[in-house]
Amino acid sequence: MQIWTIGYEQSSMPAFIAVLRAAGVEVVADVRALPLSRRPGFSKSALAANLAEAGIAYRHFKALGTPPEGRAAARANDHAKLERIYSGQLQIPEAMVAGAQLAELAKDKRTALLCYEREASGCHRTLLRKAFLADFEAVDLIP
Repeated sequence: MQIWTIGYEQSSMPAFIAVLRAAGVEVVADVRALPLSRRPGFSKSALAANLAEAGIAYRHFKALGTPPEGRAAARANDHAKLERIYSGQLQIPEAMVAGAQLAELAKDKRTALLCYEREASGCHRTLLRKAFLADFEAVDLIP
């Protein structure tokens, strides 16, 4: 089993879609707490529309997003603090349910975890993958 991850930092929508299509991704699992972006096309509604036009489904998993203090830690490159905060987020019942739903989705469809950060190693999507998708081989896409 495989799980893909992708960040849209420094990407254009055409490049983003091209990488997803080349990988054969069927569903983008948006794991941002706040699916908003200053980058054109990457806020929730526009992103879902752009993906649908490319034949890729969109699902938002709000409970798997990073709380504000975790996002601040990520911006400060304080990965240890991000990991501590995010591990607490994953213990809340809503996140546990969402994590199980995500794992079921990923078993059935070629799924990519989406967040902002270009490099998966500095993003909560790697922590999420290790917590709920440990049996999946990770493929980090970079548009």
